[in-house]
Amino acid sequence: MRLQIEVTVLRGAIAESLHRMEAAVSDSSGAGIAETGGAARVTTFRSAAKPFQLLPLVERGHADRFALDAEALAVMSASHTGSPYHVALVRGILERAGLTDRDLACGYHDPIDGDSLRHLATRPEERTALYNNCSGKHAGMLLLALAEGWPTAGYERAEHPMQRLMLESVADCCGLPASRVAIAIDGCSVSVFGVPLPAMARAYARLAAAAPGGEARAGALARIRGAMQTYPRAVGGVGRFGTALMEASEGALVAKGGAEGLECVGSLERGQGLALKCEDGAARGVPPATLAVLEQLGWISARQLGRLREWRRPVMKNHAGLEVGALEASVRVLAPTAS
Repeated sequence: MRLQIEVTVLRGAIAESLHRMEAAVSDSSGAGIAETGGAARVTTFRSAAKPFQLLPLVERGHADRFALDAEALAVMSASHTGSPYHVALVRGILERAGLTDRDLACGYHDPIDGDSLRHLATRPEERTALYNNCSGKHAGMLLLALAEGWPTAGYERAEHPMQRLMLESVADCCGLPASRVAIAIDGCSVSVFGVPLPAMARAYARLAAAAPGGEARAGALARIRGAMQTYPRAVGGVGRFGTALMEASEGALVAKGGAEGLECVGSLERGQGLALKCEDGAARGVPPATLAVLEQLGWISARQLGRLREWRRPVMKNHAGLEVGALEASVRVLAPTAS
């Protein structure tokens, strides 16, 4: 079916602005279920690609070599808030391999977590790359480089065998040849991949449908998915929509967002994936739009939606704390897609 997805920003009863969304829904074979008119345009996979960047470490047996538990795998898939919990998890992963925060190439940015931010405000000497939301992913990449006998120096560069392997893994999960995946530099300095939304949706359908005990790739995907669902707080944290969605869905969904207004979701029951992107890159409209689409698809129950009330119709407040408006999502079914 063909969809039209919009999020209206209301100030009082005034429609102040509008966010238009593109989206695609696919099964694990790549068969399209639903999409918007511009879904085929290439955009960046950003941090929603992290489960598939983690895949080689698990698939090649290196996660077992380093005795990584599910919580460690979850933070390696994360865009975390830089809380003390996340920092400790990533530090512990590095210590297993005799590494430190100085080996991370992702750089420092201020954490989202309020406690960490206040702590670092008075202790600038403690600002390290561990607080970067991508530090878990980078820790996993360093462990993979060590296990494969590759140099850790320069692991973030596109020509490094690490990044070439990341490209191959992401491309395969998206159902594309690597030659059709565009490459640029992500915010954390490693490669970021450009693919159309239906390819992202297919990857999340594979993540959702993967069966434990199957072939090596499916088994590894199932293990990563299980880690994300078991430890959703490690994958994001307080205030992260993907964390809230996985907690509310009671094991029915796996979710991971990315910068510039991207959210990807997989339905375990249906073996299907959703990739949704705000055209203008704004993050604020993504949660209500995602929930509206999930409701349209029947992937989420009314009870589960009730747990996500603050995300379904986010309230806007002014500087004095007065409620002045809200964001409202709408999904219109325009016509069935051609068979």
